[in-house]
Amino acid sequence: MGIIVNEKCRTITLHTKNTSYQMKIGNLDYLFHLYYGPTIYDADMSYQIKQYDRGFSGNPYESRNARTFSLDAQPQEFTTQQQGDFRTTSIEVINSDGSYSFNGKAVDYRVTKGKYRLDTMPTVFASKEDHVESLEVTLADAVSGVQVILMYAVFEEADIITRAVKVKNAGEERIHLNKLMSVCVDFLNGSGMDLISLPGRYGQERQVERQPMTHHIHTIGSVRGSSSHQQNPFAILCDREATEDYGKCYGFSLMYSGNFLAEAELDQYDQLRFVMGINPKQFVYEVGPGEVFEGPEVVMAFTTKGLTGLSHLYHDFYRSNLCQSKFVREVQRPVLINSWEAAFMDFDDVKLVNIAKAARNMGVDLLVMDDGWFGKRDDDNSSLGDWFVNEDKIKCGLHNLVEQINDLGMKFGIWFEPEMVSEDSRLYRTHPEWTMQIPGRHAVRSRNQMALDMSRREVQDYLIERVNAILDDANIYYMKWDINRSLADIWSNAQPADRQGEVYHRYVLGLYRVMDGIIKTHPDILFEGCSGGGGRYDPAMLSYYPQYWVSDNNHPIDRLKLHYGTSFVYPVSTMGAHISDSGRFIPLRTKAVVAMGGTFGYELDATHLSEEEQAICREQSDLFRKYYHIIFEGDYYRLSNPFTVGNMTAWQHVLKDKSESLLSVVVTNLTCNGPQEYVKAKGLDPMAMYTINDEEELYSGSALMNAGIPIEREVPEYTAFQFHIKKSEQNTEGV
Repeated sequence: MGIIVNEKCRTITLHTKNTSYQMKIGNLDYLFHLYYGPTIYDADMSYQIKQYDRGFSGNPYESRNARTFSLDAQPQEFTTQQQGDFRTTSIEVINSDGSYSFNGKAVDYRVTKGKYRLDTMPTVFASKEDHVESLEVTLADAVSGVQVILMYAVFEEADIITRAVKVKNAGEERIHLNKLMSVCVDFLNGSGMDLISLPGRYGQERQVERQPMTHHIHTIGSVRGSSSHQQNPFAILCDREATEDYGKCYGFSLMYSGNFLAEAELDQYDQLRFVMGINPKQFVYEVGPGEVFEGPEVVMAFTTKGLTGLSHLYHDFYRSNLCQSKFVREVQRPVLINSWEAAFMDFDDVKLVNIAKAARNMGVDLLVMDDGWFGKRDDDNSSLGDWFVNEDKIKCGLHNLVEQINDLGMKFGIWFEPEMVSEDSRLYRTHPEWTMQIPGRHAVRSRNQMALDMSRREVQDYLIERVNAILDDANIYYMKWDINRSLADIWSNAQPADRQGEVYHRYVLGLYRVMDGIIKTHPDILFEGCSGGGGRYDPAMLSYYPQYWVSDNNHPIDRLKLHYGTSFVYPVSTMGAHISDSGRFIPLRTKAVVAMGGTFGYELDATHLSEEEQAICREQSDLFRKYYHIIFEGDYYRLSNPFTVGNMTAWQHVLKDKSESLLSVVVTNLTCNGPQEYVKAKGLDPMAMYTINDEEELYSGSALMNAGIPIEREVPEYTAFQFHIKKSEQNTEGV
């Protein structure tokens, strides 16, 4: 149904296949939020809003003596500032006279076919098959001339609504933005809701926390210059009783890779406000007359089908509408081996070729040369920024090395860390002003490196030129783009003193420009993102990379939690996952089963494996290729929660037509003489008959989902099982 405007009621309703979202131009032309939830038909939901004297709540001057109308109690689509609403705000403006005020009222709206676009930010896109309409609503402050343009796109079939915001200075004096949230949703009653977030730390990214809403402002955010290991720009608001399979769930996913903030405030009247956007810490952005500032996009989803239903909406949408790389759908991803844990920086061309020869016996398609191939790089004290081949290590030259790998029937990949620089580097000695460093102060080091000032055009141009020169010098098939520190010393030589509050954001914009100039100009290269593992795993990054390194922690038991948390919003096809030496007492087959919960590959020295171990790896590589279509295209189900006490962790992939499924189990907690364990499948056709692992016996989908599959008891600890469930031609008649 798209977007429907009812001019009589002054309502605007956004309809997807199963949801509706409604706003209203209400009292004194303020824009109210009325509804977001299951589909409503031809209804004006403003009857829900009751206005009465709340006592000590400020009233707009224009309301005269009507004390029943206060913005402090009204559900708003985008908040005002200093107009009597004391809850968390959508915007903070400093006007030219020094006042902090924005009184935005609806003055215009328009509906268009297709998806809106942003000029400075990555966004999701609409394919030819999508039915998409966009809405723009303009809120204007009559005194300052500041306009806020609220942007919405409705993806009908996907049950997705996106939001973004622009601030236009239509006045005659400059203004400064101190805060700008891309989304504001006011719920009339949020006392029975929970907030789910994905906090973590290095090596333990995207753990899962769920907390009941209380009368406080609950915040999720990052001030580390990136979306960070510690938080993720994603949140769920859900019914307190919501489970994996049942309950109302609202998702908010921010397409931004820098400092972000999400706030959920349960107010004095049990109304719940949720806002999300750029973190206001050290954010002061000047907008001159006639200029426009764009905020990042938020992808919103709603379902009544619980947490799994919400994940399916995001997984499907992000697979089809986020990254345009051919490796998303057109080309199968290779099984790779990365040199890092095999050799760290102690390698040369001969060693790399020997690793490739051994890896070929493991069924590997791609060798990745990680850190240490450039400048004078033998440890992490030098050479970042000097993107020239170290021919003391790569004696034959990069082009010849790649040819040798290709002659083995394998592809070649390479590692970069473009955003960083070492003090001991030719680049730093030539251009010390290109780094983030506050004048007169020593820079904060992290991993012995400094951050380049990505807000500078000349830095961006240098990186585009040097990285592209390497990528174009040989038959490079894959590039891993890393960043291994958080940002500090936020200061730019390219900006005057009164505009240093723009540097955090300008860094992100500069990064996107560099990625445009490298990634989008090499459509035949498979790019993988990394940030000390999963420290910048966000949808804006995934609009460039079809996959992202989940974590530097490769321990397979820890990975069960890492994959579990990541799966709440991000598709399995985006999760970089490898087998490594980590967890040396855990069987190779178990490591492989866990790595098949992502893109699958190896992070070890193949030359140290026995022939038997290489054969096991080759078998697992072949299984990954066999199950690739199920893992990368199927619906994902979390069958157990690894954060709770239990004897095993299980998950499942099911093709959309329910014809095939892959169910995986890792035994994590054996108990002496314990009970028989069963794993109940999900997502199958209850009326169909299925085989398991190509055996002759048939099982109905209803039996597998309601009674489950028995798990063998007398097995070593950390044993893994895979059940390939395939629909039979037979049906359940007579069963």
